Amino acid sequence: MAATPELLPPTLPSDADGLLQLAAQSMFDVFARTAQGMMVVDRAHRIVWISEGYKRFLPALGHSESDFVGRRVEEVVPNTMMAQVIETGQPILVDLLTNQAGTFLVSRLPLRDAQGQVIGALGLVLMDHPETTMQPLMTKFSRLQRELEDARKQLAAQRRPKYTMASFIGTSTAALEVKRQARRVAGTDSTVLLLGETGTGKELLAHAIHAASPRASRPFIGVNIAAVPETLLEAEFFGVAPGAYTGADRKARDGKFKLADGGTLFLDEIGDMPLALQSKLLRVLQEQEVEPLGSNQVLKVDVRVIAATSRDLAAMVADGRFRADLYYRLNVLPIRLPALRERLSDLEALVDALGDDIARRSGMPHRSVSAEALELLAQQPWPGNIRELRNVLEQASLMTDDLHLTPAHFATVLPGALVEPDATASGAAVAPASPSAAATSEAALRPLPEQVAELEQSAIAAALRATGGNRVATARLLKISRAALYEKLARYPGLR
Repeated sequence: MAATPELLPPTLPSDADGLLQLAAQSMFDVFARTAQGMMVVDRAHRIVWISEGYKRFLPALGHSESDFVGRRVEEVVPNTMMAQVIETGQPILVDLLTNQAGTFLVSRLPLRDAQGQVIGALGLVLMDHPETTMQPLMTKFSRLQRELEDARKQLAAQRRPKYTMASFIGTSTAALEVKRQARRVAGTDSTVLLLGETGTGKELLAHAIHAASPRASRPFIGVNIAAVPETLLEAEFFGVAPGAYTGADRKARDGKFKLADGGTLFLDEIGDMPLALQSKLLRVLQEQEVEPLGSNQVLKVDVRVIAATSRDLAAMVADGRFRADLYYRLNVLPIRLPALRERLSDLEALVDALGDDIARRSGMPHRSVSAEALELLAQQPWPGNIRELRNVLEQASLMTDDLHLTPAHFATVLPGALVEPDATASGAAVAPASPSAAATSEAALRPLPEQVAELEQSAIAAALRATGGNRVATARLLKISRAALYEKLARYPGLR
């Protein structure tokens, strides 16, 4: 066996030190005999000694002993982590090392002097070709690696922006101006405020701005403030430290700001944020740092915020229902999205695009819409804008097997519309010839739940208009709970 290197001083001040010297020498000899190979590296990462067993790996590494010993270990052993052990002083007890010489089970230990200072490192090849001798463990390791990679890909796909600028359909002056402004702000990191009625496409545009920004490869995280209970909002935004709450689950949980780090956070319905939380949001926007619930640790984040609301924030500031300083911080780059009635020249393109999406999602054939039906749709007020238009098209498509939709197909979907009779519309309700008497007869013959649902939708729509879209005030006006209102809005997509 080759002579071992002098790792400890030859002269010993006491019998105890002599025993320690003997133990260290004995352990080194055992390692040298049992390990497949050994090397010693000094503080400067230079290889100062290798065992006889290690020499058999040199040809595969492309070196001889003379040009291997004395070189920095990272120059001659690909993928080694010996340098990390020297710099940190932390051992790596078991690891897999793969390079052109093969795959090895290795261990790496720091070497220290009498004062405890790291003076080098010891590397051991415990086993070569572990893929054959440790097949079950290697198979499990490979499977876990694949599962981890699949999970990362799925998570990345979920957080990838769903829409681009091309997804915002329309060539009207109003639509083109929105897209021009969106492309302009996409290249900045400033906060964007999207304004517009419900259903105008604010979330879609937020995705599009993120997709066109330098942050496109990073997460896009969206949260609807109105849909989160007020008591959970702080935890939802800022996260929870371990043990912050009593109960079974004492694990830490990242908040939306942490999840969006490096990317974009979309705050929908920002007008519904409670006053108490607005000051904390303002601090995050100003300082780019968050403090999880139950923690004294402040976490730095790099997040671009896009906020959206259908409410009049300026009026809310005047009424004291929204902080003025937060409003000014959010209103850096405002973009107003036009209502559908303000861009009726885009109606045909929107109907066509929505029809394609409905067919794709439902598996039904695409339905074309007649010119007369388009004219009828253009006459509607569309308080729910594009979301309501989609709902109407989907209902009309589901109620008939016809591939060409005429005004008669929309008779029951648009109860307030005046529709001429059309005997060719199979499966679609036909408007009565005498509106006064026949309308009463038709209403009496229709199922009661259907009539009750229409009355409920009308009442909610009227309350939303009266309160300017304020859902808390709407629930109070209708004398129902906020949760009940959200449930009904989910049941009637045209009202959202």
